[in-house]
Amino acid sequence: MGKKQKKLTSIEVCAGAGGQALGLEMAGFDHVALVENDARCCETLRLNRPKWNVVEEDLNEFDGTPYAGVDLVAGGVPCPPFSKAGKQLGHLDERDLFPAALRLVEQTKPKAVLLENVRGLLDPKFATYRQALLDRLEELGYKGEWKLIQAAWHGVPQLRPRAILVAMRPEYFDYFKWPEANIDNQVTVGEALHEAMASNGWKRADEWKLKANKVAPTLVGGSKKHGGADLGPTRAKAAWALLGVDGKGVADEVPDA
Repeated sequence: MGKKQKKLTSIEVCAGAGGQALGLEMAGFDHVALVENDARCCETLRLNRPKWNVVEEDLNEFDGTPYAGVDLVAGGVPCPPFSKAGKQLGHLDERDLFPAALRLVEQTKPKAVLLENVRGLLDPKFATYRQALLDRLEELGYKGEWKLIQAAWHGVPQLRPRAILVAMRPEYFDYFKWPEANIDNQVTVGEALHEAMASNGWKRADEWKLKANKVAPTLVGGSKKHGGADLGPTRAKAAWALLGVDGKGVADEVPDA
């Protein structure tokens, strides 16, 4: 038998409840640390993955030195500094954690960096800021690039455009290719959820699938500011209603007969 391939390692920052971390796990990464300052998110991470090293700490205070040599530093730093739903204060917003993430890159010297944020970061007003991040990464020995990735182009039945920053050491970056977008054959909510919706014998599942024949609005997941779980503002709730989904509540079970 051939030699077993060593798994890649990563540090996940602003890990939240682990959405991106789970995706990277599926891609073959072992997380050596997941940094998150929200206690409930940390509780969720520990419950779902008891063996993960969850570090409940402010990223500004986290010392990455013990993890030097990790393969990847990844995460989704807070979006309010760049979101059109906020004041778009950029680097003037105290919640901007891009500098903390780059400090971690400097400390750990990974082979690659993956950071995501809202589409607003790609607005012209932040061009100088985006370039400053690339310049800093270049000083640290990396080649990087920004790109807009829309989740719906990659099999996810929701509109979730994100600004993605990928940076790698030059010897690796030349081999990197962005995933190809599938714009013309997007998965609808009905297609994605029909099997689950019919699993309890609901007789209208086929009818519902035909109604839910579009890609969903962005799943926002709720916020501290707005009081918890929510499917978004009024316009988003109206879009959900057209898909046959009540955006004002959360159900524990699929419909029955």
